[in-house]
Amino acid sequence: MTADDLDIRIDDLTSAASIALVQRHLAGMHDLSPAESVHALDVSALRHPSITVWSAWRHGELAGIGALARLDSTQGELKSMRVTETHLGTGVGRTILRHILAAARAEGLSRVSLETGSDAGFLAARTLYASEGFTECEPFGDYAPDPASTFMTRAV
Repeated sequence: MTADDLDIRIDDLTSAASIALVQRHLAGMHDLSPAESVHALDVSALRHPSITVWSAWRHGELAGIGALARLDSTQGELKSMRVTETHLGTGVGRTILRHILAAARAEGLSRVSLETGSDAGFLAARTLYASEGFTECEPFGDYAPDPASTFMTRAV
């Protein structure tokens, strides 16, 4: 399997598969982080007009999701990146990330930032983001310093 066989499309979060993956993502964040440090959004929050969610499909099967929240006219925040268990390690996460960064650039955003966990359970995510040019930064937007969080940013 390669990233070339992915169909990435805007998702309105009405399909059972997409809703279930968002719910698994949120549950996973609660498994890995203290409740006060979980910043993942539920399905209703991801439906906010300032957020676009994309889903990646491989041969009709949901492979992953990712979202972009617009913070203002120049900055966005990466939200809810999640790859299904059967598609881990196949390039889905990187492909969704690159798709979101391209969409941000096309919309005229100049910067995309993110919050992820700081413990070992989030190492793969931090490694992916760093390999795509994200660097650690101070908290942004409404975030406060939190030892359970790592904040990252990059120009697009």
